[in-house]
Parts: sequence; C-alpha cells; structure tokens
Amino acid sequence: MSGLIGKKIGMTSIFDASGKQQPCTVIEAGPCVVTQIKTPEKDGYSAIQLAFEEMKETKTTKPMKGHFAKAQTTPKRHLAEFSRFEEGEQKSYGEVLTCNVFSEGEFVDVVGISKGKGFQGVVRRHGFGGVGDQTHGQDDRLRAPGSVGASSYPSRVFKGMRMAGQMGNHRVKVQNLRILKIFEEKNLILVKGSVPGPKGSILKLERWS
Repeated sequence: MSGLIGKKIGMTSIFDASGKQQPCTVIEAGPCVVTQIKTPEKDGYSAIQLAFEEMKETKTTKPMKGHFAKAQTTPKRHLAEFSRFEEGEQKSYGEVLTCNVFSEGEFVDVVGISKGKGFQGVVRRHGFGGVGDQTHGQDDRLRAPGSVGASSYPSRVFKGMRMAGQMGNHRVKVQNLRILKIFEEKNLILVKGSVPGPKGSILKLERWS
C-alpha cells in the first residue's frame, strides 16, 4: 500500500546509532479501513479509499452510514484516496491497514494543512524589510510594502503581487522524510523533521516516489 491517514501527536527527538540527536515528529498512523475500491471500468481511474478515526453514528449522515456498512465497518471521521499501488497488490473491503505497511529507514511524503496565521502584513508574510529607517519624518513606514506599480502604465496592480493577506491554512506537502522509528503496538511512526499543522491535525502519509 502506498500510504495511510494519520494524526500529528507532537515533536520529540531520539538518538540514532551514531549517537547523534535527531529531531522528529510523532504520527499516529492508522489503523485505517478500506472503505472503497475504485476501478477504471466503474470510476475511470484506480484508487483505494481509506477511512480513519471513529465517529459517532448519530453524527453520520444516512448516505455515509450505507457507505461504511458496505465495508462492514463503523462510521469514520476522515476519508482519503491513494492511487499508487505496488505491483500485484490486492485489497478488499473492510481490510484494516496499520503502520506496518511502512518500514524503518524508508522515505515518505507527508501532506497536511499548515497552521493558520490570520491576516498578516508583508514583513511577516513575505519577509519584506520595510521602506527604510525611521528618519526624515518616516514615522509610519517601517513595515509598509512600498510601491506596488506605476501610475500611467499598467494603471493596475499585477496578479501575484506580494501584499498583505491571509497567511497559513494551506495544503502543504513535505517530501522525502525518513522514517526513524516505528512502534507497531501503538501505531506510531517517527519521521525525521517537522510536518505541517498543529498537534492533533490530520495528515496523509504517502510512500516517497
């Protein structure tokens, strides 16, 4: 299987075989249930849908109850599709996948939603240095964006101009993170470095390609 759905637990550090301290992120990966198998004949493409984290049946819609009943599983909170498979791999409805689909030392891509920072100015959002020093009467220009374009031409602001606005809360994919340690009994995976999102956020782990 090419990946799993997981939850960010937090960050810590461990020592490798050489005694070097390695910063890592702890991810609860699985258990995930196969809730749908998509085929080119029926859906136009191949993919496997996984479900993660229990949800109360009273908070599940009637169509989704039927969807989970087909896989003979209880309602789940999060769904995700994975389209990359190993050659000859076969999955069945209701099959449970755990963190043992990965192995220590291999590399994964981690997809998540970054922390939302709200509306931010150009200094924090883009690293601008401001217009200049606070001299010659410039009492309010320290964090200003400066000029955004000429007047007569183009008489407008170009698309993509770096300006103040919403920062964070975007889908971010961090590639090529090495798995340092796997605790199968607790479904925990330790990946080197940081991943997007706050503690408790949902992540999608995919085998690096």
